Amino acid sequence: MHESPSPTVVASYARAVVDAGSGAGGQGGGPEARTGGPGAPTRWPSAQRLPFAEVRALWDQAVGNDGTGDGYGDPHVGLALGARMGPGTLHVLGHLVVGCASLVEMVALVERFHPLVSQAGVIVSHRGRRATRIAYRPLVPAHTTLPQQIEAIVIGMVTSARWLAGPSWTPESVSFRHPGRGDGALFTDVVGAPVVFGAAENALIVDNADLDLERALPDPELAALHRTHAERLLRDLTPLSDLPARVRRWLADADLERTGPRDLCDALHLSERSLRRLLHEEGTSWRALLNAARHERARQLLVRTDLTLDRVAQLTGLSGAAVLVRAFSRWEGATPGAYRRAARER
Repeated sequence: MHESPSPTVVASYARAVVDAGSGAGGQGGGPEARTGGPGAPTRWPSAQRLPFAEVRALWDQAVGNDGTGDGYGDPHVGLALGARMGPGTLHVLGHLVVGCASLVEMVALVERFHPLVSQAGVIVSHRGRRATRIAYRPLVPAHTTLPQQIEAIVIGMVTSARWLAGPSWTPESVSFRHPGRGDGALFTDVVGAPVVFGAAENALIVDNADLDLERALPDPELAALHRTHAERLLRDLTPLSDLPARVRRWLADADLERTGPRDLCDALHLSERSLRRLLHEEGTSWRALLNAARHERARQLLVRTDLTLDRVAQLTGLSGAAVLVRAFSRWEGATPGAYRRAARER
């Protein structure tokens, strides 16, 4: 079992990675050619979440990283994604951003709700006397992240600010921890301000007066609806080390007669493949958790109701009384009838 959570990324952002690779000259002839099959990007619901490792593989394909050379591929794919990013790329966070009345409000929302886009890093800000530093700090080992991934996030923050402040808006500066590659002038042209590589932090600097300036006339009711939705999603965004507990809680209230893994995946915004893989990493499985839920549901029904064994089996998701007797005897070392009588004698 892993001691730390496996981070996930929202599918709307993963699709943007594939699109950026296609538009920036990634190898393979387009997104479907590079990522075809059941997990093809066009089939991902926008709110579905993908394991970070799968999204890193999409980045490798987008940049043309084939395992040869320096391993970094096209140096401008991250810049392209960040510069072309639209609100839909960030799922609900994008709607929150465009509903902000100022950049300082946007920064606060991005700090809080960035995990809805990716659990692989955090956005943090520090307000000084004159300017504010807005930084991205990865939570995954450095070797698991390409420079282009970092560049897309930081440049994406610049683009997001322009949704509010207009296309000509610029920060005071942008910095990256990794060394520069590709055309540095291209980064400067896109940002409209100095871009420094090999710096202490991945960040942008913004003047406080610029941050505090009222930028738009937002719809407060619509913004409140988006905020409520985002809070619910954030509350339900399970740290993956707690995923088995989340599945147990969900199964405790589920209709075991009709439910299946697809229903759970819809609730957790995961694909079935991802769910099974992540549960396996935690030392369990959908089948094991489902059987445990059936066991507990059968115990409750036997003790609290006078339902027939056929009906108990049906409500537990089993095909009949004979199957219930075999399963319950395996679980408890006693038949359902004997368990019911013993419970009522206590």
